[in-house]
Amino acid sequence: MNTGTLLDIAIKSAPRQPMRTLTETTVSETDGLDGDSRGTVASRQVTLVDRDAWERACRDIGTTLPWTVRRANLLLEGVTLQETAGRTLRVGDVLLEVTGETLPCARMDEAHAGLKEALGPEWRGGVTARVVAGGTLRLGDEAAWVEPGDASA
Repeated sequence: MNTGTLLDIAIKSAPRQPMRTLTETTVSETDGLDGDSRGTVASRQVTLVDRDAWERACRDIGTTLPWTVRRANLLLEGVTLQETAGRTLRVGDVLLEVTGETLPCARMDEAHAGLKEALGPEWRGGVTARVVAGGTLRLGDEAAWVEPGDASA
């Protein structure tokens, strides 16, 4: 079973603003993560990145960067995000439906030369998701894929 852990949470209050990390936050179907500027965009209310994928991208460009440079909301460990569009992920008591791959933008090369290209393969840039069921996220929450027909979803 592909289960993992929520390692970190980050939001930004407006475009181009710095990311702010949190130890917990509320998540709703209408607003995404409380206080995050992108939460009302239905197809990308929440963005997620896998720590292993992020570290591989950093190794490719020969540096170590904080994960918040990616500007994603959730940092996960132990959950592979590649090729997961349409799947549902439970993080704590929150349900997220993956809507697609987060394509790296030019902002990544502003952070470090070559980062955009390094994030391209294997969905290293993470995924976008919409909130199916809100709740509270806390650091250390378990993350696990919900299988179709799972009665506990």
